[in-house]
Amino acid sequence: MKIGIVCYPTFGGSGVVATELGLELSKRGHEIHFITYNQPVRLELLSNNVHYHEVTVPEYPLFHYLPYELALSSKLVDMVKLHKIEVLHVHYAIPHAYAAYMAKKMLQEDGIYVPIVTTLHGTDITLVGSHPFYKTAVTFSINKSDAVTSVSQSLKEDTLRLFDIKNDITVVPNFIDLDKYSNSFKGCQRAMMAKENEKIITHISNLRAVKRVKDVISIFYNIQKKLPAKLMLVGEGPERENIEMQCQKLGISNKVVFFGKSNEIDKILCFSDLFLLPSETESFGLAALEAMASSTAVISSNTGGIPEVNIHGVSGFLSDVGDVEDMSKNAIYILSDENRLETFKRNARKEALKYDLHKIVPQYEAIYQATLSRCLTL
Repeated sequence: MKIGIVCYPTFGGSGVVATELGLELSKRGHEIHFITYNQPVRLELLSNNVHYHEVTVPEYPLFHYLPYELALSSKLVDMVKLHKIEVLHVHYAIPHAYAAYMAKKMLQEDGIYVPIVTTLHGTDITLVGSHPFYKTAVTFSINKSDAVTSVSQSLKEDTLRLFDIKNDITVVPNFIDLDKYSNSFKGCQRAMMAKENEKIITHISNLRAVKRVKDVISIFYNIQKKLPAKLMLVGEGPERENIEMQCQKLGISNKVVFFGKSNEIDKILCFSDLFLLPSETESFGLAALEAMASSTAVISSNTGGIPEVNIHGVSGFLSDVGDVEDMSKNAIYILSDENRLETFKRNARKEALKYDLHKIVPQYEAIYQATLSRCLTL
């Protein structure tokens, strides 16, 4: 198939999943066209089966805000015609599904029918989409899609609760390339990161307030009072300065390493004993899954789709949002016994096996085929 993929080209979970999906589909023989305003961060290699088309938005004094949706829909029309794209897979309801529907209607004027598969990732529903300004457009975009998927059962339930949805929603969970998170990673020299007796705690996010990164620091502070430990923070965002100041006030700056943005998540996680994800909300918890694939136990909140990934008492523990004391207690419980820690780490890897991309990607292929088949009967 010739598949167009529209996503945000960023370090966020939706962009990562969309890019990894496209790359795996290309390996399975499909021709993939990424259509977005920047090359996706994990799209390192273009090939005969992988193409990138940049959406540019001309600047006109007339526009106070640049009309990205208009530029995107026009680009989609052009690329479908030029490359004979058969199906559009858009990640995020707005603006992507909205722009795809406009492109679809324009193409129909020329007798071209291209089905739209829309994947809901989270904030397009729970944060942006539920805002009164956007709710009507989001509802319209979902209902006008030819197929709709969500990355967790929790997100599906939120979508049905918040919007008047007529379409069926299929849960297709996020996935991971387990080969990239192998314990046999040869460059994993733990001594570079911490002393032999120190436990390594990790957090990866865009350091926004919704990730509750101040809780990450507080939990680690409690851990290091009981056990020798180091904290590895990966990512950039608006909360970084605040948590750097928090570390200084608590006197633990020498025990916290800020990596900033990184494309070597697998190498960082291979050192880790425990992963912290105390988020206010998560539609899935891809960062937790990446940690689990690296045989890292997880301490997390029990919000959104996280309980579908991090199994309480098996791969780690769940706590109520903001319950720093319970998360700290559970973290210390796991880390304080070497045999117990190893059991949780093995269990984490075992749970991650359920989300191997070789099991999940065929589900998307089946959805593409089904939408194309329905298209032929119209």
